[in-house]
Amino acid sequence: MSSVAPALPRRSFAIIFAVSAATAMGNTGLISVLPAIGRSIGIADWMVSGIFSLSALLWAGSSPYWARSSDRHGRKPLMMLGLSGFMVSMALCGGVVSAGLHHLAPPLVIFGLFLLARALFGLFGAASNPATQAYVAERTPPEGRTQAMASLAGAFGLGTVIGPFLAPLFVFPVVGLAGPLFSFSLIALVMLFIVWRYLPDQKVPLEAQRPRRPVVGGPKARGMWRDPRIQPFLIYGFIVATCQTAQAQTLGFLIIDKLHMSPAQAQYFIAIAMMFGAVAGLLAQWGLIRMFEMTPRQLLRWGVGIAALGNLIVALSPGYYGAVAGYAISSLGFGFARPGFTAGSSIAVDMDEQARVAGLIAAVNGINVIFAPAFVFAYQHYGPAPFILNTALMAAMLVYAFRNTALKNADPQPATRDAASVATIEKADEGAV
Repeated sequence: MSSVAPALPRRSFAIIFAVSAATAMGNTGLISVLPAIGRSIGIADWMVSGIFSLSALLWAGSSPYWARSSDRHGRKPLMMLGLSGFMVSMALCGGVVSAGLHHLAPPLVIFGLFLLARALFGLFGAASNPATQAYVAERTPPEGRTQAMASLAGAFGLGTVIGPFLAPLFVFPVVGLAGPLFSFSLIALVMLFIVWRYLPDQKVPLEAQRPRRPVVGGPKARGMWRDPRIQPFLIYGFIVATCQTAQAQTLGFLIIDKLHMSPAQAQYFIAIAMMFGAVAGLLAQWGLIRMFEMTPRQLLRWGVGIAALGNLIVALSPGYYGAVAGYAISSLGFGFARPGFTAGSSIAVDMDEQARVAGLIAAVNGINVIFAPAFVFAYQHYGPAPFILNTALMAAMLVYAFRNTALKNADPQPATRDAASVATIEKADEGAV
């Protein structure tokens, strides 16, 4: 049975917001410098994007475990564990990149070490995401959760603005392109101290400390990821996250090639493009969603429709400025879509299921990265290919958002069990996976 969510203190939300922003800042800052790092060291483009693949698999596999652990041990300890994993991983990545830039090892060796250093983030950094989302959901009533989740998603948007902006400023003379990674590790250390010192510690009831069976939405054999209340949101979220990640990781190579510059020279223009995209995402999450009081159902539809248009513009653009405009438009769409499926899935379940739903969402947001090398590989053979594919996938999700019953019911009220059952039948008819 659902319970009434208590009010979330502003200072607590500000700390959680800062945790999410710091992680996003470091990750997007790393994405913005990776093309320059890879080409400076001599690592193939598709292998550069593949650095995130092992980390993504570990993130997807460990997120549900960390979500269950946060039920037993509390949200704050898991946030601290996630920040610690992020901090250590970034520091090790900085050391590996520095070694590669100074040619202390062959490019393939550097690639392998980079892969392992980044994997630490996927394994331990995943602990903070479901904990922060569950912390907010538990303290926000259903009617206000869409805006709360949009604000939390705005932390990601803010981080994507600041990260690419700061990354070129952290390219110091001695460490070069490894400087941003060391700097983001220090920022994570500061956030770790703030969480430890100032975030109220949640007292976990004894009942919650006992291991619990997975919540099911039908037969006992089915896990929560097959629960018809949330499965459509996970499918939608996976496709959206895949397209957004693929676009972000391909953008740097696209700009380097369009401007015909060296990787180091193009870094400034890559940062500008990513900043425009991040500002567009923030406009959606902090401005338009609140201004028009948009429901999850509206966000699910408008998000992918606008993202499809933006990707089509990038695909057809002959120059730099058109690509930046298309990237900004698609980022606006993703800024609608991500809070849409996050809030929709949160509202569709009871209060005691929030952490596990958050873990599944974190897994979806992580595992999509493994497909990024395929998009970069396609780009190497035909430049517009990744963006044309994104356009087609977003158009398909627009149709899905209109036809699937669970997504059509994604208003700021919990979806009924009857509607969820109808959604299962409809997905079978649509051939959804």
